Amino acid sequence: MRTKHIHWLYREITVLPGKKFYLANLIWILLACIAGTAEIARGMTSIDNFLIYRGVFNHVTQLKNLFILYPDEYESFNNYGPAFSLIIAPFALLPVYLGCWLWAMTGAVALLIAIHQLPLSIQQRLLIVWIAAIEMMTATHNVQFNTLLTAFIIFSFVFTLNGKDWLATLFIAAGTLSKVYGIAGLLFFFFSRNKIQFIVSYIFWMAVFFFLPMLYSSYDYILQTYEDWFRQILKRNDQNVFNSTYAGMQDISIMGMIRRIFGWYDFPEFKLVAAAGVLLLIPLAKIQQWQNPSLQLRYLSLALLTVVVFSSASESPSFVLAVTGAGIWLSLHPTPWKKWLIALVIFLFLFTILSPTDIVPPYIRTNFIQAYSLKALPCAIIWVCVLIEIYTIAFTKKQLRSNQIA
Repeated sequence: MRTKHIHWLYREITVLPGKKFYLANLIWILLACIAGTAEIARGMTSIDNFLIYRGVFNHVTQLKNLFILYPDEYESFNNYGPAFSLIIAPFALLPVYLGCWLWAMTGAVALLIAIHQLPLSIQQRLLIVWIAAIEMMTATHNVQFNTLLTAFIIFSFVFTLNGKDWLATLFIAAGTLSKVYGIAGLLFFFFSRNKIQFIVSYIFWMAVFFFLPMLYSSYDYILQTYEDWFRQILKRNDQNVFNSTYAGMQDISIMGMIRRIFGWYDFPEFKLVAAAGVLLLIPLAKIQQWQNPSLQLRYLSLALLTVVVFSSASESPSFVLAVTGAGIWLSLHPTPWKKWLIALVIFLFLFTILSPTDIVPPYIRTNFIQAYSLKALPCAIIWVCVLIEIYTIAFTKKQLRSNQIA
């Protein structure tokens, strides 16, 4: 596709107003509806993830171990903490298929709302919607928590910028004690105007989500369950590393690529993650830049990318987080896009967004993209690009008058 055609397509899908704006949102919701309905139509085996989530609530109320196999209820294992029972409770109490459909739609709609809360122009937000739509559909097909978790992280960012630390930390605590990825929201502490309030409110909500499940279980049970959860996280990481040998469906990450491409299965993973963390934090030493919108939005993008590309637990439906982060970063670049950026977008669509679909031939999908964790490669490259921009762009303290942030 020629460069001028790419620019024309960009203008067509982001130009305002009215009809195209509402059309994009309607298409998003319809895609989620189709994905959720399709999985329910296939029966119980297709909604195994929701059955696992539902089991978290049921097993907490029954004081059962959350991290053992229940073959009469679902096929796989649970990896979510006891606080997740609070989030899933309204859906777990409904009939299975109704609860599952509403769960899928809630995640998709919450993410759409979150994207439209970002301090960007409508054109920029529409671009993010179009980029993230297919990954949202992939996650919805798997009736997973990832769409809702992506919304949680974005909400925590938006509320922090708006000075609503109590709300921001609510989403961070809920995400952290449900799925560890949610801890990425703590990065936004640096953008808070009242850091004492941020710390106090985070401690408060962590306590609430820790103790509240005790109302329908017990104190000793919850303490034991958190110990079990910690062991389960370590066990799952070891399993993901081991399964990389067989090119399993997880470990779609930078570490997974290293393991599968080079056959280096015992490389020092912790050192790589620690180095990435240090690189991510160093620019924050520029205290005078903490309130710069360009810096803040790039850090949001970086947070969403990091939790996926540096996690051995990453699987295809996890990439709704990373691709949304990539979309946020791409929206910060004014058009016309440079050729290298256009090439990167095409690469992102071919290897990450479209790779789980039938558009990619099964042979290529299985023997190359899955076998070498290449779905993570475009997002890993974008992670590097975002970090380089954070280091090199001459950010200023001056707030841009326009919503168009470059």
